[in-house]
Amino acid sequence: MALAVSSSLMLSNLQAFAAAAASRVYEPTLLAYGSTADYSSPGRDVPCSHASSSFPKLSLLRKTVPLRLGCACGSPELSSVHDTGPHSFTGMKYPLEDVLEAQQFDRQLMSGIFQVAEQMEEVERNSAGGNLLRGYLMATLFYEPSTRTRLSFESAMKRLGGEVLTTENAREFSSAAKGETLEDTIRTVEGYSDIIVLRHFESGAARRAAAAARIPVINAGDGPGQHPTQALLDVYTIQREIGRLDNIKVGLVGDLANGRTVRSLAYLLAKYDGVKIYFVAPDVVKMKDDIKDYLTSRGVDWEESSDLMEVASKCDVVYQTRIQRERFGDKIDLYNKARGKYIVDKNVLSVLQKHAVILHPLPRLDEVCFSL
Repeated sequence: MALAVSSSLMLSNLQAFAAAAASRVYEPTLLAYGSTADYSSPGRDVPCSHASSSFPKLSLLRKTVPLRLGCACGSPELSSVHDTGPHSFTGMKYPLEDVLEAQQFDRQLMSGIFQVAEQMEEVERNSAGGNLLRGYLMATLFYEPSTRTRLSFESAMKRLGGEVLTTENAREFSSAAKGETLEDTIRTVEGYSDIIVLRHFESGAARRAAAAARIPVINAGDGPGQHPTQALLDVYTIQREIGRLDNIKVGLVGDLANGRTVRSLAYLLAKYDGVKIYFVAPDVVKMKDDIKDYLTSRGVDWEESSDLMEVASKCDVVYQTRIQRERFGDKIDLYNKARGKYIVDKNVLSVLQKHAVILHPLPRLDEVCFSL
């Protein structure tokens, strides 16, 4: 069994002032292959290394400069763009002011983002980075713990020549501890920066922040609501590993009620043809009806199951998530009942199809349990 940490391409799609720019960073996603996979293929027999999978994370700025970056897809808005550094890219202006939810993205937009992400590997390979964002500031305002998301945004900004203002525990170490509203905090922080990346413990907080701000706001996770940039990572990783996004079967496993990553991923997968989604979760954390209703309205085939082994044998992708202790409050009995019910172990790996992969957005506890 080979285990890999997939390196991600953060698309700092900084419409940076109407320019979208991207930089490769390492926000790891746990990536594993079925036990019958051909590990002689490139990148598969390197335990705990960076695989070829990559991902874009998006950020936008409303200020306008004569820069546009994106995909060369034939749009009349396309133009050649040259960084002040050694990189040049062809692109288009993206029609987004804020990144708040997965529903903002369609297939064409995602395709363009992914193409830029591939081009941005050159930025990461060049140790000098780029200068597209020199003179601009990004504020990362995090009210919940984060390792990968915060550092990946900051890394992308710095690789493109920008600067970062950051607070990693705004719930305790900002004026929020004194009772300041989110809206007042946003109005203050926007005076110091050109874009705000926000993680918050309340669902809907990103939308509130965007309504208050005059600069772009990026949702880096809002409680049990959504995590659209993580979902872009997941879709891009699936495309890179499986080779397609149409006609795939995906099993979403674990805490589906509180997991913002699975909610955003379900919305994005609904954009593709012939997709079937399986929901495998303990009763107390089953997928909520709003996602099921959305998938039904889009004609997406979905099914709930309590048999992880059976689902794993059918899927191209098994997307495992942890049971989120922080969402249970004082209901420890319910948490203990849910935790450990569905574990990806060697038995699950043994039934996977040869090409199938296991993804985990991290952090993980014991829900993925096997030795290398």
